[in-house]
Amino acid sequence: MQAQAPAVQSKSLFRSDAMQRLLAFGALIVLFIVFSLLSPNFLQFDNIVGILLATSVNGILALGVTFVIISGGIDLSVGTVMTLSAVMTGVFITMWGLPIPLGILAGLGTGALCGLVNGTVISRMKIPPFIATLGMFYISRGLALIFSGLKPVYFNDTPIFRDLAMGSILGAIIPGFDIPNAVLIMFGAALVAAFILNRTVLGRYTFAIGSNEEATRLSGVNVAFWKTSIYALCSAFAGLGGVVIASRLNSAQPALGAGYELDAIAAAVIGGTSLSGGEGTILGTVIGAFLISTLTNGLRILSVPQEWQIVVTGCILILAVFLDILRRRQR
Repeated sequence: MQAQAPAVQSKSLFRSDAMQRLLAFGALIVLFIVFSLLSPNFLQFDNIVGILLATSVNGILALGVTFVIISGGIDLSVGTVMTLSAVMTGVFITMWGLPIPLGILAGLGTGALCGLVNGTVISRMKIPPFIATLGMFYISRGLALIFSGLKPVYFNDTPIFRDLAMGSILGAIIPGFDIPNAVLIMFGAALVAAFILNRTVLGRYTFAIGSNEEATRLSGVNVAFWKTSIYALCSAFAGLGGVVIASRLNSAQPALGAGYELDAIAAAVIGGTSLSGGEGTILGTVIGAFLISTLTNGLRILSVPQEWQIVVTGCILILAVFLDILRRRQR
């Protein structure tokens, strides 16, 4: 019996949902080592800050997507909802001359409202998540163009708004440690997401719905309400991403957004969130987001063409899903 213990332990480790997070973290470490050996510029402070900044928006979007995927759904609209939220932030602050806090609330509220519509259509009208969120993809994309008047909305009259993402509170406290506020916002959002997922009723029902929606419904849970709440929360994170990217670019670009949803979904899946539902962690999603940004940054430093960067990211995503399938087969 003692001789069999290591084998049993290794199998349980492989079957655990922590395995893919460990693999993703290990891959992140390997990427850092390889790129630092291939290019002396990779570990420079400015480049590391660039990686952190590139991760911030995608990481925030991926946090919201994690909830939806754990619940057994999918959201293809987070990228364009982010754009619409950025545009509405610009409309409130620049076009209407309202205070910056109201503009930020408008961005967050726009995102949450889009998610509320997604959740209602999916839970009440029984439209498949893929179709419902694809519809919202086009709706939010079109509304962003309409409200912006087909042109970017600039925040030149409110330069303080740019400091929301590109200022550095840490740099003011620790001279030379100029980490943009956008990175702190992402980590703060990750802490909030982790608390909601692990310590609240919404988090528990997110796992329950993704594991077995019918059993959850038969146990007396109002699945439609909680599913709607999950999609609203996901898009609220997209709204936060819209505020951050508007501040980072000092403008709301109405044509931006398409493609961000794919990076967000990839970050969640690479970090161990199962597309079958019922499994996932915020920590894994953050690791997945950093892995994608690090890979993109390293390949760019090595002068690898952008089209090949996309190919490599796609291969890693397929590998992550394949590992998830293997884990489920072992179970």
